[in-house]
Amino acid sequence: MSFVTKDLLINFLFILLALFLVQMFYLIKYAKKIHWWKDRYIAVFPILAITFCLLFPVNGAYVPDDYRMDLRRIPYILGTLYGGWPLGSLLFVFILLLRLLIGGYDVGFLSTLIALPILSIPLFFITKYFLHFSLKNRIIVSTCLSVIGSLLAMLVSIFVLHVTSIPISVWVQFAILDVTGMFVITILWEAIRANLLVLQRLMKAEKLEIVSHLAASISHEVRNPLTASRGFMQMLQEDEKEPAKKRYISIAINELDRAKEIIDDYLLFANSAPERNEKMNISEEIHHVTHIMTPLANMNGVAIDFTFDEEVKFFVMGERRKLQQCLINLFKNSIEAMQNGGTLTVKVAKEGGAVIVDIIDTGCGMTQEQINRLGEPYFTTKEQGTGLGTMVSFSIIHYMKGKVSVSSIKGKETCFSLQFPLCE
Repeated sequence: MSFVTKDLLINFLFILLALFLVQMFYLIKYAKKIHWWKDRYIAVFPILAITFCLLFPVNGAYVPDDYRMDLRRIPYILGTLYGGWPLGSLLFVFILLLRLLIGGYDVGFLSTLIALPILSIPLFFITKYFLHFSLKNRIIVSTCLSVIGSLLAMLVSIFVLHVTSIPISVWVQFAILDVTGMFVITILWEAIRANLLVLQRLMKAEKLEIVSHLAASISHEVRNPLTASRGFMQMLQEDEKEPAKKRYISIAINELDRAKEIIDDYLLFANSAPERNEKMNISEEIHHVTHIMTPLANMNGVAIDFTFDEEVKFFVMGERRKLQQCLINLFKNSIEAMQNGGTLTVKVAKEGGAVIVDIIDTGCGMTQEQINRLGEPYFTTKEQGTGLGTMVSFSIIHYMKGKVSVSSIKGKETCFSLQFPLCE
């Protein structure tokens, strides 16, 4: 093994160290429930990897003193692809500044100054779509970008800056290790992401199980006394002549109704599984829910945009009442998110063997951290809310063998995308 390969393998170990630290960061965050640890803090780890790669390049015996050959492009490319253009921009500036600080304005810096922006053009374009690619395509894309980065470094150095003192064998070793390293690191990072996703789901499932047992055990016992209390309150209100006392009784009745709604949500969550499956045209159910929610939408200055076509029929299996409750909860959340009015758009489309329902609002939007916590017990983005409605909706979708994904742009819009298996 040549010294070039050994030096580059040391770079590779630095990148593995950063990857290990990222995994530890998330494991501690979820295990200890440290919510103030923001996802943006992981920018420290690609910066750390880039720093070590630049500080420990290939030995100067094989490359000129004014040129640094290392694997800095691996954390740069992966950080940009998975962290988006904001992190990519930070890493881009950091590489240029650190390279200038370490080596000065030499031929190596000029090579970076020319090659890095060229590589960043396709990189920044792809990052918008990268996380929507399949696992196979993500690995292929990251590896191809590594190939482009290696070729750019070699071509710019040889043909633009006329760095001819580096042997071709060194360039070949560099390219092979750069591309192989990118391939391996991408697979490792995908494995870490998959494990973290499983951990999140397990923690959420544990919380939901606790709430489900609690709901099943106490909701019936609490609702019955509330119903009796409300009845006696109504009798008192009818006989009361004094306006002030009558208003107080009315407030008490309203609060009892609110408590009953919360308990009903608990009961629905504890019994989200369909009691009797039936074949439903999901477009008809959305049309029905649209009529129910129109008065609330009008009160909030929201227009509901849904075109019902009787000729288009997408059938799903489930319990009609619970599917309607699920849609009502999501419609209500979307309407209340548009405090200054807006448009609630509902789209239905067939995709393969599934039907996709998109519920899009033009409200305040959510951060990625808020999206990740949706469906957790007692988590809500509203000033007055329990989070039970969303939790119930997600549970109903799960029992209908469906999936839900949420995308949002803070301050602009939010889209709840529901996917149900089609029933012929």
